[in-house]
Amino acid sequence: MSYTVTFIPGDGTGPEIAEATKRALEATGVKFDWDIQNAGADVYEKEGNPLPARVIKSLKENKVGIKGPITTPVGSGFRSVNVALRKELDLYCCLRPCKSYEGVQSRYTNIDLVIVRENTEDLYAGIEYQKGSSSAAEMIATIERLSGVKIREDSGISIKPISEFGTRRIVKFALEYAREYKRKKVTAVHKANIMKYSDGLFLEVARDVAKGYPDIEFEDRIVDNLSMQLVQKPELYDVLVLPNLYGDIISDLAAGLVGGLGVAPGANLGDGIALFEPTHGSAPKYKGLNKVNPVAMMLSGVMMLNYIGEKEAAKSLEQAISEVMKEGKVVTYDLKSKKDDSSAATTSEMADEIIKKISQMR
Repeated sequence: MSYTVTFIPGDGTGPEIAEATKRALEATGVKFDWDIQNAGADVYEKEGNPLPARVIKSLKENKVGIKGPITTPVGSGFRSVNVALRKELDLYCCLRPCKSYEGVQSRYTNIDLVIVRENTEDLYAGIEYQKGSSSAAEMIATIERLSGVKIREDSGISIKPISEFGTRRIVKFALEYAREYKRKKVTAVHKANIMKYSDGLFLEVARDVAKGYPDIEFEDRIVDNLSMQLVQKPELYDVLVLPNLYGDIISDLAAGLVGGLGVAPGANLGDGIALFEPTHGSAPKYKGLNKVNPVAMMLSGVMMLNYIGEKEAAKSLEQAISEVMKEGKVVTYDLKSKKDDSSAATTSEMADEIIKKISQMR
């Protein structure tokens, strides 16, 4: 059996780590028919659109995709391709496991957290009004009329929608995930003490959904308290389910507990469709240097293998990655104890070593 998968190399260092990941996935023995689709900054320069319609069409048809990182300009330029993909395909769940691996430098050991982030609502919904615009002035006037709250005229406005529908499906996903993977507890994260009608709704609905899962321990935490406790006592937590903005921030915090974004995989999931990707950026200054760490994208490949039901292949790929990092010999510079270690491997050399480990298992 061969799996048709949309393959998006990305830009910056994306193509290098994407190629390394593709080779490692093929080394597991699983057969793939790659539907290669380019997107991102390079495509924007050529086609005037960083996310051509052909990319969306491919993902809708194939139902499974894996992508390298794509640059998002800061402050100007095109909007995030990642956000556009999530909206267009209704990839409402961002799933980010954060797990300790021996050989990866970190202040912590034995971390095993799963972040389940709602992907479509909250302050990332993209409902914004620019300072000084007529729409911002109208929104400011409307808010004052409805609430009596006076907002300064030189304000930019962002709207934070959280719906019962969006909350119900993301909390259900977290609880179903916990049940399937035999996790012990789900914690809903919020700021309901302050934002009573948005985060308050999130908490109310989460508690209601949790009633249908008596086999899974359920609790909630205020996001600032959770942030402190993750640093002090991360062992208290297992699966975290969060609205969009908190999920973005806390998933990076959790990645920091296990050594950084270079070992943090991710997936964006909808109903019957999934896109797997590393959670770090495209690092354009390292483009073409064959230098960067491919682990986050390879671990995203592990998630993809599990998703399509290739459990043994997923296990062998993760084990190979883990062994190479534990040995610490053929790893990229950022996985060395000293960043200037002259023995650091290139991206492709580390991929070769991981592939070698896989072949020894088969």
